[in-house]
Amino acid sequence: MSALSDRINNLSTSQTLAMAAKARELKAQGKDIISLSLGEPDFNTPDFIKEAAIQAIHDNYSTYSPVDGYAELKDAICRKFKRDNNLDYKPSQIVVSTGAKQSLYNLCQVLLNPGDECILPAPYWVSYAEMVKMAEANPVEVPTTIESDFKITPAQLEAAITPKTKLIMFSSPCNPSGSVYNEAELTALARVLDNYPNIYVVSDEIYEHINFSGNFCSIATIPGMFDKTITVNGVAKAFAMTGWRIGYIGGPEFIAKACTKMQGQVTSGANSIAQRATITAVDADPAVLKDMVAAFHSRRDLVVGLLKEIPGVKINVPEGAFYVFPDVSSFFGKTLRGVEIKNADDLSMYLLEHANVATVTGDAFGNPDCIRFSYATSEEILTEALKRIKEALAA
Repeated sequence: MSALSDRINNLSTSQTLAMAAKARELKAQGKDIISLSLGEPDFNTPDFIKEAAIQAIHDNYSTYSPVDGYAELKDAICRKFKRDNNLDYKPSQIVVSTGAKQSLYNLCQVLLNPGDECILPAPYWVSYAEMVKMAEANPVEVPTTIESDFKITPAQLEAAITPKTKLIMFSSPCNPSGSVYNEAELTALARVLDNYPNIYVVSDEIYEHINFSGNFCSIATIPGMFDKTITVNGVAKAFAMTGWRIGYIGGPEFIAKACTKMQGQVTSGANSIAQRATITAVDADPAVLKDMVAAFHSRRDLVVGLLKEIPGVKINVPEGAFYVFPDVSSFFGKTLRGVEIKNADDLSMYLLEHANVATVTGDAFGNPDCIRFSYATSEEILTEALKRIKEALAA
């Protein structure tokens, strides 16, 4: 370990990927593990997108792509932003990357200096804090509760801002809580930021279309926010294209140029075939997703209903994404089947060992009272998983 850099030694392993790997390892040993740990749709990429990729192969899109993405794809993303979000971005404000994760990493690298602060409403996606740390900046967690639907208030935002604050990073719909900020809530937060022109907002909207609230609002549409917001999106979740690795940003042109500069020294342009297929995806009417979204909605209702039947589990009703984030703190300090449950880490491991169900500790998301379940699997599997969990917790 001494040969490795302090940077990598201080970097936490992604808990979602670690639990998924543990579940695969136990499955390989012959154990009947149900994994509710990884955030990946269990649907196939739509055929019309696959056909576009096949056509791109026939058309010999096999050379390096432009660092910031094909012009045709950037044009399509601009159309998508206008159609779905009423955002008027120009192609020069768009950067296509190898997944939204690279988009987020690029932004941290080009916007944060050592000692800067990035506000993270907690719970937050596991990689946010580590990306901030890799930029030698400091993540500032702002805790929320299940009673507030895991949403930050304007007063909390104001209290968290210091002279070192440079960024605010959040997702809506949220991974892991499924919370969705409405227009009024985003407007209230934006009014706080009116007094801080040097603070930028990174709005992660990757779950935009998996939304049961009936409406969606991008914070960049709030008056005064367009020039200080970087909107992050991609095709992984809505179009079941996690392995295609295409994400993108829309934001101020100087930030887009900086991200292109960064990316040019790290990965260069994203996969050429995947980019050509993504043109077809983002140009598609979101109505093509209605069956998948309806399936997730039904699963959400199933899982919430089953969790409500488990004594000691506190649950809210998420409005989007495909996760539930129950508060399980009532089990802390208890002993279950000889295992002392000190925290969410212990409970998550207990469920893996005694219920054969893989979940993810809320500690990884900045909330130590909760654990995350992904319901991106069939209702039959979800019913069996919750049956096992209920029996294991009855101890």
